[in-house]
Amino acid sequence: MARTPEEIHRIVRTLTRTSRQWNPTAVGAVAQDSRDPFRVLIACLISLRTKDAVTAEASARLFRLARTPRAMVRLPAARIARAIYPAGFYRTKARTIKGLCRSLLAEHGGKVPDDLERLLGLKGVGRKTANLVLTIGYGKPGICVDTHVHRISNRLGIVRTMTPEETEFTLRRVLPRRHWIPYNDLLVTFGQNLCKPISPLCGTCPVQVLCPRLGVTKHR
Repeated sequence: MARTPEEIHRIVRTLTRTSRQWNPTAVGAVAQDSRDPFRVLIACLISLRTKDAVTAEASARLFRLARTPRAMVRLPAARIARAIYPAGFYRTKARTIKGLCRSLLAEHGGKVPDDLERLLGLKGVGRKTANLVLTIGYGKPGICVDTHVHRISNRLGIVRTMTPEETEFTLRRVLPRRHWIPYNDLLVTFGQNLCKPISPLCGTCPVQVLCPRLGVTKHR
């Protein structure tokens, strides 16, 4: 049975109250600190397949060296790589970051685009990154779906989907629009602290009475 908008709102509202005790995601913390779409974009690229603690430290080291596309493009790729190590695929990410900054300068006047299609036109930027820049970088409506959002949205019965992209488009239909922007950060922190991929902590979950635990075979 599909969730009603009222049920979804109750779940999100409850998680929002609980989330005050959790630290924001690394990319969310960058957004809170700087309100700079460029730094949100770069931190998001660093975060791919990388733990939050590593992302936070790597982003801080890199931003001490450069905080604009023009400053970043002056850095050798090897120096960017050293700054963001041990982020996953740090050498590849360093080349991507440098190439991205060149494109921003050549095609966008050094400014990060503020619409989805132009963001997706940047090499190395996928839907997750583009939506995260729009939502927490620019405060524009969008739904960023990563593995946490995909897994938990299905586990809660909000969507019944097979892929993150399918989850994004389904959430655009069923998730009340007022919840779009905070939804990613909320579910990522929820997934990191309680609703873990394996053996989630259902006994202390604030929405356990609303959760059908779809796909959960073992929990605590």
